[in-house]
Amino acid sequence: MRQKILGKDLMVSAVGLGCMGFSHAYGAPTKEQEAVGLIRQAAETGYTFFDTAEVYGTPDDPHQNETLVGKALRDCRNRVVIATKFGIRFDQTSSEVNKPLVPDSRPEVIRASVEASLRRLGTDYIDLYYQHRPDPNVPIEEVAGVMADLIREGKITHWGLSEAGEETIRRAHAVCPVTAIQNRYSMMARWHETLFPTLEELGIGYVAFSPLANGFLTARYDAGSRFEQGSDYRSVMPQFTAEGTEKNRPLLELLHNIAAEKNATPGQLSMAWMLCKKPWIVPIPGTRKLQRMVENAGAAEVILTPEEVGAIDRALDRMEMSEVFGGSRIAKR
Repeated sequence: MRQKILGKDLMVSAVGLGCMGFSHAYGAPTKEQEAVGLIRQAAETGYTFFDTAEVYGTPDDPHQNETLVGKALRDCRNRVVIATKFGIRFDQTSSEVNKPLVPDSRPEVIRASVEASLRRLGTDYIDLYYQHRPDPNVPIEEVAGVMADLIREGKITHWGLSEAGEETIRRAHAVCPVTAIQNRYSMMARWHETLFPTLEELGIGYVAFSPLANGFLTARYDAGSRFEQGSDYRSVMPQFTAEGTEKNRPLLELLHNIAAEKNATPGQLSMAWMLCKKPWIVPIPGTRKLQRMVENAGAAEVILTPEEVGAIDRALDRMEMSEVFGGSRIAKR
C-alpha cells in the first residue's frame, strides 16, 4: 500500500486500521484469537497504521483492545505505527447504549495512562498518542506540556488531538507541535472541513475516523438491517433507520454510479474521495472481516482528479441527507 506522511515525519499506510470494533461498540466482541489473527493479516496485507485506545474494551476487560493490538503486532513492532489515546472514561452508570464520555486529562492521570498503555501494548514507546477528547477542566497548554515531557522521555514519539477545534489545536501546537488530529470525517460528516486551512498552515495531518459513516457508505445495509441491541451503537444511529436509509438513497446512487466508473466499490470510492482531496488525510476504517480489510486497502489505489473530487463535493453540497451519528455525549467529571 502507498504511504502518507502525518505532520513532519510520521509515515503511515494511506489507509489505517481502526481496531475499536474488535472489542467495543459493534456487538459482541470478536474472539481474541480471531482478532489477533486479523490484525496480523492486516499487517501482512500492507497496513502499517493501527489505531486503538485505552477505553476500547469489553465489560470483563475494559482495556482489552490495546492488549489485542499489542499481541498481534509484537513480531513486527518496528515496521508498524501504533496510535492510542488517553483522557476519557465511559460513564458506566448510564443506561444509554452509547455511554457518555467523561474527560479527564489531569497530568497525573495522563502519566498513569501512558504507563498502562505501554504495558498492555507490550512496547516501550507509542508512535502517536492522542488526547481522546478535550478536557474543559485542564488547559490544553498543560496537556501539551506533558506530551513534550513524554516525547523527551522516549515514551511517545508524536502526539495528537481528537475532536478538537481550531483554537485548541493552535494553542496546543504552540507548546508542543501536533502531528495529527483524529476527527470524524466522511461524505456524511464534513463539518470539520473548516479546519483544513489551519491544518495546512501548521503542517498537521488529519486522521479520519468513521470514514464510511459507521459502515453506511459501503451501501451494504438497508432498512431491513438489524443490529444487536444494547451493544451495537448502529442500533441507535440515524443513518441506519428506515427513514434515514430512504433519505440517503440519492447519496448511495451517486456512490454506485461513480464507483462503477472507477471499477471500485462504494466504500472504496468514499475513501478515495478524501484520500485524493488532501495528501495529509488518512482514513482508518474498522472491520472484522479479512475481505473488507483487503477491500478497504484498495481504496488507496482508486485515483480521482481534483476536478472529480470537486464535482463530488458540489453534488454532496446540494444533496439532502439524514442526520449521521455525531459521537458520544460528553458528561461532566
